[in-house]
Amino acid sequence: MNDPTELWEELAHTTAAPEARNIAPADWERYRGYVGEIFGAMGLPLDTPGTRETPERFLKALYDSTAGYDGDPKLLTAFPTEATATGPGSVLSQIVEGPIAFHCLCEHHALPFFGFAHIGYVAGDRIIGISKLTRLVRLYARRFTVQERLGEQIADTLQTLIEPQGVAVHLEASHLCTSMRGVEEHSKTITTFWRGCFEDADMRREFLAEARVRNPWA
Repeated sequence: MNDPTELWEELAHTTAAPEARNIAPADWERYRGYVGEIFGAMGLPLDTPGTRETPERFLKALYDSTAGYDGDPKLLTAFPTEATATGPGSVLSQIVEGPIAFHCLCEHHALPFFGFAHIGYVAGDRIIGISKLTRLVRLYARRFTVQERLGEQIADTLQTLIEPQGVAVHLEASHLCTSMRGVEEHSKTITTFWRGCFEDADMRREFLAEARVRNPWA
């Protein structure tokens, strides 16, 4: 078993981009001017009581919505597993958490997509604090991303952090880039990701049945 602290340091180095978050006041003011210019060109009047601060509010909202680039040092809270089923004929017990609400910005159009995540895993030598699964989703959701990458990152990071016997991730999301523009469809996109023992069809069915029962959109 690798040292989890070293694992987190490696993950923090590869997943966070703190240099992109240090915005000097002069740069911030410049970006604010760009936003105002763009909004004005799109038709927004910027001289009303309700819109004078809209460029500033927009920048702050964008900054907050991409906070995942800062990483999350509180993510790693793992504990020894009290019982691990690894022997021949043993029953693999799933830990399933969800629905976990998430909001992202699509990297193609910078419009939001949002939905719910379900995460399942079968413990190895360690388990992770349940609240940290929500932190894990938000670490990658609060960035410019696509749904496919989001699920891969969640699954791979959980696999690296606690080295479980298997990981399952189910994401269901509505994308404003397809409902507000283009074909203007209002469907939802489902993606699933499997690691380790979840390559087994019975394990997948058990996990998907649990996610289906918990689905707030069902």
